[in-house]
This record gives sequence, C-alpha cells and structure tokens, in this order.
Amino acid sequence: MAEPVLKVENLKKYFPIKRGLVSSLKGEPQRSVRAVDGITFEVGKQEVFALVGESGCGKSTTGKLIVKLLQPTEGSIYLEGNDVTNVRTKEEILAYRRKVQIIFQDPFSSMNPRFRVFDILEEPLLIHGIGETRAEREELIYKVLETVKITPPEDYIGRFPHMLSGGQRQRVAIARALILNPTFIVADEPVSMLDVSIRAEVLELMKELKEKMGVTYLYITHDMSTARYFADWMAVMYLGRIVEMGPAKRVIDNPLHPYTRALLAAVPEPKPERRNIIKELPIRGEVPNAANIPPGCRFHPRCIFAQKGLCDVEHPKLVEYEHNHWAECHLVGKY
Repeated sequence: MAEPVLKVENLKKYFPIKRGLVSSLKGEPQRSVRAVDGITFEVGKQEVFALVGESGCGKSTTGKLIVKLLQPTEGSIYLEGNDVTNVRTKEEILAYRRKVQIIFQDPFSSMNPRFRVFDILEEPLLIHGIGETRAEREELIYKVLETVKITPPEDYIGRFPHMLSGGQRQRVAIARALILNPTFIVADEPVSMLDVSIRAEVLELMKELKEKMGVTYLYITHDMSTARYFADWMAVMYLGRIVEMGPAKRVIDNPLHPYTRALLAAVPEPKPERRNIIKELPIRGEVPNAANIPPGCRFHPRCIFAQKGLCDVEHPKLVEYEHNHWAECHLVGKY
C-alpha cells in the first residue's frame, strides 16, 4: 500500500485546569480537560476523511493539532511519511504550512475586515515569498479566484468581506487555502454557516478541486448527511475518542456503535409525510464533563444497551469487526 498523506498515532491533547489556592494547599492532583484522548487514523492521497460528532467531542481540536495551531500533549503526526510532531522553528513551520492549510468554519471572523479580497489572498503569498512582483502575485490571485468560481475576479478583488455573501466569503476562504498549492487541507465545518442551497455548491466545488489539484481533506462536521455525500472515510468521535471508523457509506448504512446510531436517528426526516413521527433517540442524559471522564466505556452513562459490571468497568478497545470497519464497544452484534 502507498504511504498515507497524513497519519496520526495515539494523538492526545490535554488542557490543564487552573487550580485555586485551596486546591493547591490541599495537594489535590492536577486535573485536565481531555479534549483529544488517544486517537489513531490515516488519510490516503486524494481521499476525504470525515471526523463526525457532537460539539465538544474533540473534532476541531484535532484539526488544530494537525495544522500546528496547538501542540499535542502526546502522540505523533506524520505527513507524507515524515514525523512532523515537533515542528517548531519558524522555517519548519513555514514549510509545513505551505503543505497543510485550513478552512475555518466562519469565513467572516477568520478574515481581517479591513482587508480587501486582494489583500486577503496576497497575504499568504507575501508571508511565503511567492511572486517577486505585484503583477506575478496578481496573476496567481486572479487564477485562484477563477478556480473557486469567483468570476470575473476584477469585480471582487476590491471588495471587503462584509460586501460578499456567505457563499462568496467561503469561496474566498477556500481560495486562500488553495493559493499556496497545499497537499492537505483541514476543512473545519466549512458549510455549517451557509444556507442549505449553497452547501451542495461549495461541497461540489471542493470535490472538483480534489480531482483537479490532487488535494486531500480532513473534513470536520456534525452533519452526517454532508459527510456521506462528501467523505470517503468516516470516524465518529465521542469525548475525545474515535468510537467507530470505516468507509463513510458503510458506517452510515451499517452503524456498529450505539452513539453512531443516535447521531443517525437525530438526522431530520426528508420525507414530508414522516416528519410528524417522533423518533425515540437511542441515547439518554447529557455529555459528561471532559475533565471528569466516566470509568469504563465513556459512553456507558448515556447508552441504553450498557451492561452493568462490564461497560462501566472495562474500557473497550477499537476492534475491526468487519473489513476496514472498526468500533469501540463491548456489545457489537449483541443488541
């Protein structure tokens, strides 16, 4: 098999909780929020790997670790076979950022409101020393705007972000990520803030760019329907762990983990005649505090299938139950 573009092994990110004076005097142990708690996956060339889960499960933190906005507590990250876990110097970071870019969830807040579209797209070129003259940079900017279907470019380069629609802003954000010709892009909820009618257009554009430019994506989302449409592989995260992983269509058509079933049950019914039918979600309670992870399976307090003396005591391993289809559950096939 070919070497994956991105490989993550036992990746962890803990955020220490500041202790008060009383806690320090009592000698209470340091507590941490375990945002990402030992995940392993790999992404092949020109594949779309989706990370799916509720808010607070660690998806965006994983993306930030990969693009080096955060430093991991433990674990390893490999890009094209090279260990990039401890990339720290300015030169190494710049070289890494040319290969790995990110598309943020909110295109408006991720852009400088005082910058015009031309300035937004020129900034990465200036930082990385691409284009010796303004004319060369302008040519690259016009080309990337045409690539993301912002045409004619001359009508948009002088506009500020607030003068663009939501879909146009997200296309500019995609253009900013593409202008350095990266190998890997982390797309963090890239369509969640767009109208439903625009989402399919943006995802279709990203699909075209994958084929045209050979881009590989980590697609972070809470929307199972867009993940099925856009992703080749899917990993379902819960409280910092991957609880199910496999080909996207197989995970959705044949979910092995109760949490995946709950996420699918929460998807709105597309058929009008069935919208009044109240579906009983196979889940209970609220998400536990990430600083106080329950013992055993971390999903057992909310699982309607949990067995006392097993699920609340022993932490399950991520096991391959079918070819290329893994789940972290003691009861796969028993409910």
